[in-house]
Amino acid sequence: MKIHIIDTGFFKLDGGAMFGVVPKTLWSRHISSDENNLCNWAARCLLIENGSRLILIDTGLGDKQSEKFFSHYYRNGDATLLSSIYKAGFAPEEITDVVLTHLHFDHAGGAVRYQDGKPVLTFPNAQYWSAKGQWEWAIRPNAREKASFLPENLLPIEASGHLMFIEKGNSPFPGISFIHVDGHTEQMILPLIDCNGKKYLFAADLLPSSAHLPIAWVMGYDVRPLVTMDEKKQILQKVSDEQITLIFEHDAGYEAATVKQGEKGIEIGTRGRLADYL
Repeated sequence: MKIHIIDTGFFKLDGGAMFGVVPKTLWSRHISSDENNLCNWAARCLLIENGSRLILIDTGLGDKQSEKFFSHYYRNGDATLLSSIYKAGFAPEEITDVVLTHLHFDHAGGAVRYQDGKPVLTFPNAQYWSAKGQWEWAIRPNAREKASFLPENLLPIEASGHLMFIEKGNSPFPGISFIHVDGHTEQMILPLIDCNGKKYLFAADLLPSSAHLPIAWVMGYDVRPLVTMDEKKQILQKVSDEQITLIFEHDAGYEAATVKQGEKGIEIGTRGRLADYL
């Protein structure tokens, strides 16, 4: 098995929204913001070579929304989903599976693109995987998340016949299991990857960055923040006990980190590029 980082560029979100009730005087010690209180975040994906399977985890924002839509997010950086896949030595047609941790636009936007004005799968030969509960949650969205679940990102997948579901306790991929969590959104799935004797957890929006390690540092976007806190506590203990490396989807500065038991609980051990931990 081999893991590749797939960079899709950066975008900006409000620091207050990303840290919820945590005061700026605290989070600004870890993350810088501009004059509009916007912080820069990565839209980082993974590509996993797993036997005959080539598995893409999440797809970034994509490029098919309107200029007005993207004007709210100040995209920056040169990397794109497809350019990074080509850089890793692969073509979109070679992807066998796309796993969507959840269906918010910054994770699922690149799954579908427009061709001659019509929606098509970006990865035409791939099966697209989601948790069934998350899919049902997303296609009938609540008012809080409606702006994040975009029909043009989702319905073409279902119409293609390529949609598959990952059930709790099951995985279609040897060496990869999935932790289902419900604090950020219903049934987000976190890939736990056993690669050459080492374990890696792609933390998605449970731990979007290394700055979100404290249990109470929960995003304002989470639909069940108290549940997120419980999930973080349990999973971070597992990560510490089993010496699992965390991979961050949104940390603009660090791709991965280890954790350790400190005097006040779980804390960051080391941070760096994923290549340093493989």
